[in-house]
Amino acid sequence: MKKWMMRFVMVVTISCMLGPVVFAEGADGTGSKSDFDRIQRIQKEAEDELERELGAFEITANQRELAKENEAGYPVLDAGRGNPNWINTQSRYAFTRFMNFSIEECENDFSQGNMAGHAQSEGIGERFDAAMNPRDSTDAFLIEAVKYCTETLGLDKDALLKELADAVIGDYYPSPSRCLPNTEVILNAYLQSTLYKGVDLAAETQIFPTEGGSAAMVYIFEALGHNRLLKKGDQIAIATPIFTPYMQIPSVKDYGLVSIDISSTEEENWDIPEEELVKLEDPAVKAFFLVNPSNPASHALSEGTLRRLQQVVKKNPDLIILTDDVYGTFVKDFQTVYSVMPYNTILVYSFSKLYGVTGWRVGLIAMNKDNICDDLLAELPEEDRDFLRKEYAIVSSEPEDLPFLDRVVADSRSIGLYHTSGLSTPSQVYMDLMALTHLVYAEEDPYIRLANETVKERYLALMDALGLPADEGTQNASYYTLLDVLSLSGSRYGGDFAGWLSESRTEIDFLNDLAKKKGVVLMYGPGFSAPEGTVRISLANLNKEDYVELARRLFELLEEYYEEYEAETALDNAA
Repeated sequence: MKKWMMRFVMVVTISCMLGPVVFAEGADGTGSKSDFDRIQRIQKEAEDELERELGAFEITANQRELAKENEAGYPVLDAGRGNPNWINTQSRYAFTRFMNFSIEECENDFSQGNMAGHAQSEGIGERFDAAMNPRDSTDAFLIEAVKYCTETLGLDKDALLKELADAVIGDYYPSPSRCLPNTEVILNAYLQSTLYKGVDLAAETQIFPTEGGSAAMVYIFEALGHNRLLKKGDQIAIATPIFTPYMQIPSVKDYGLVSIDISSTEEENWDIPEEELVKLEDPAVKAFFLVNPSNPASHALSEGTLRRLQQVVKKNPDLIILTDDVYGTFVKDFQTVYSVMPYNTILVYSFSKLYGVTGWRVGLIAMNKDNICDDLLAELPEEDRDFLRKEYAIVSSEPEDLPFLDRVVADSRSIGLYHTSGLSTPSQVYMDLMALTHLVYAEEDPYIRLANETVKERYLALMDALGLPADEGTQNASYYTLLDVLSLSGSRYGGDFAGWLSESRTEIDFLNDLAKKKGVVLMYGPGFSAPEGTVRISLANLNKEDYVELARRLFELLEEYYEEYEAETALDNAA
C-alpha cells in the first residue's frame, strides 16, 4: 500500500472512532469554502480507496478459511491473532473464590430458596478472616491481597470488602459511575508500578474502567468531538505503523479531520526520529495518537524520544496526546508517555494481552486531575460553552465545571443514561484481582517475568529458524515481529529472485498462498502502514516449536516460488 494511500486511510480511521459525532465548525459557525472543499475532496478520495482495499483483518479472515483445507494437509498455524494462548490462573481462582465468599455473605443476611440478601459491612472483615484458609493457595493470596490494600494502600478493611462483595455480586449499578472508589486506588497502584517507571502519579490520576481498550478509544474520540476539542479541519497526528482498526472503517460520512503521518522505520529501530516529531510542533496539530510499545513493530519509545517529545510539547503546549500502552508490561523498565507528560496525555491500558482476558473486555482510561482537556474546555468560545452547558445539565448541577473525564463517562451512554454508565462491577473486581496478583509480588512478579520470557523465547526461536539476527534490545516487546519477505527472499535466493517475486506476487498473494498451500496464517503488514513486502507475526498465540515449523513452511513456499522462477528464467533464456 502506497504511503499516499495510507494518509487517506488514517483520515478514515478517526471517522471510524468518532462514529456519528459531528464536529463543530469555527466559533462563528462558518468555515471557508476552500477548507470545506478540501475536506470533501479528502473524504471522497478516502472513500474511493477503501472501496478498492480490504482491511487487514478481513484479509486474515479469508486466509483462515483457506488454511483449513490447505493443500499440504498440515495442521493450521495461525500466527495472525494477537490474543495470547495463555491465561492467568491466580486471578481467576481468586475471582471464583471471592464470588463464593460474597454469596455466603448475602445468605448470611437472609436466605430463602434461591433468594438471598446483600452483604453487610459490619463485621465483614472478621468473617473474611474466618472464611479464608491460609493453607489454601487461593485463600492465601486473597489474605495477602487484602493485607496489601489495608497496610500499603491504607484502605479500610470492612469498607473494601463490602465494596468488593457488592460489586462481584453485581446487584448495583457502578457507583460512582466512573469507577468504584477502592478500585480506583488499586488500579492506580498497578499503573504506577508497571508503567510509570518510578514517577509518583497515583494520587493525582483519575481512572475510568472501560469495556477494553477499543471502547476506551471510541469513548475518548467521541468526547473530544462532542466537546469541541477537535473540530472540522483540525489536524491529528498518528504514529505509524499502528494497529489496523485505528486506520480502518467501512464507510466515511462526516468527520472533517486531517491526519498527519508520524512515521517510524526499522532503520530507526521503530523509534520515532526527530524529523518526524518536529511535525508535532505545529499548533495546527491538535492531537497525537500512538500505541506504545507499537503494534505491529512491537517496540517501545526510547528515553531519548520521550525527552524530545517533552520539547515538542513546550512548543505546542495545547497538544493532546493519546497513548495506548497495552503492551507496556512486555518491556523491561517501560515508561509511558503519561508519566513524562501527565498534563497533556490521556492513557489507555488494557489487561487483555498480559492476563489472557481479551474476552473479558477490561481496560481503562487514566487522566491527571490537572489536564489539558479541562483547561481547553474553559477556553472554548461562549457559543460552544453554552451548548455544552445545556448538554450536560441533565447530569450535573454545575455542568460547566464537569471534568473532561466525567464527560467521557457521560458521553459513553449518550449523556441521558449517565446514571447507568460505567464498567460492570464484577468486571471491576476482576481488574482489581489481576492488579493485585502483581502488586502483592511487585518487586519480583513471577507471572510478568514468565509472560515476558515466553514471548521472548518464541521470538528467538523464530528468528533462529529464519536465519535472521534477533533484536535483543530493551525496547523490543517481542509480542509481534514484522518480517520483510522480499528481503528474506533476496538474502536466500538473490536479488533477481526477490525482484521477480515482487513483480509476480503481491503481499496478499503471498499470504493467500501461505494459507492455502501450507496452512500458515499471518497478517498483512501494509494494512498497519508497515512497509510494503512485510507481514506481521504474532509471538503470543503459538508454542515455541510451532514457530520453527512456521519458518520451515514459509521456506517451503519460497522454494516452490524459486522453482517457478527458475523455470520461467530458463524459458526466457531459451527464447
